Amino acid sequence: MKRKIFVALLISFMLSSCAYAEISKDVVEAAWQKIATTDGFTVVKINYEKDKSPNAWVAFKSQKNFSVHVTEGLMQILNTEEQIAGVLGHEIGHVRLGHYNKGVGRNIGWSILSGVLSNTVGTVGQVVGSVGMNLAESGFSRQQEVEADDYGVVLLKKAGYDPRGLYRAMKAFADNKYVTRPSGFNSHPPTARRLKHLLDKAKEVEGKTNK
Repeated sequence: MKRKIFVALLISFMLSSCAYAEISKDVVEAAWQKIATTDGFTVVKINYEKDKSPNAWVAFKSQKNFSVHVTEGLMQILNTEEQIAGVLGHEIGHVRLGHYNKGVGRNIGWSILSGVLSNTVGTVGQVVGSVGMNLAESGFSRQQEVEADDYGVVLLKKAGYDPRGLYRAMKAFADNKYVTRPSGFNSHPPTARRLKHLLDKAKEVEGKTNK
């Protein structure tokens, strides 16, 4: 009986440990190489930022001169290659859909999570993205965020990943208390609505490929 209890506790510990696993730079590099190559996107070196905030963004000097950034905080809350591939696919979506050219300065890197708030955040003055800009000035509309999400989900499938990868990444943010509350100042859709849309989009993509 004691042995069975010990085994059950060990399995429970292993499962909980996996849930909070951390992805390595090798995993990020593999995802970036695969997702960018599939899209025909220029594969540039990834810059790893020593920042605890979970974030990823593309920074432009010109349309052909840009850099890709991933924070250590993001790597710490994700645990699979498909999740980081989904995040990077979302950023590629912003570029491919011309969002950086629609009201966002090329010299500023805007992040996927500039609209993600800790549930302890209160006033608009406290709502600041990783690049230090107020959300009211973030440049991307909610519609553009949805478009980039959709692009990322489709790109995941094309690259051979589970199209639920971006959904699971956003779920990891929510599980770690990084959520977007409904507000007229947030450029990003509220987390609950965003998760539902991502899951529905993934199912739609799966349905099309299974026919």
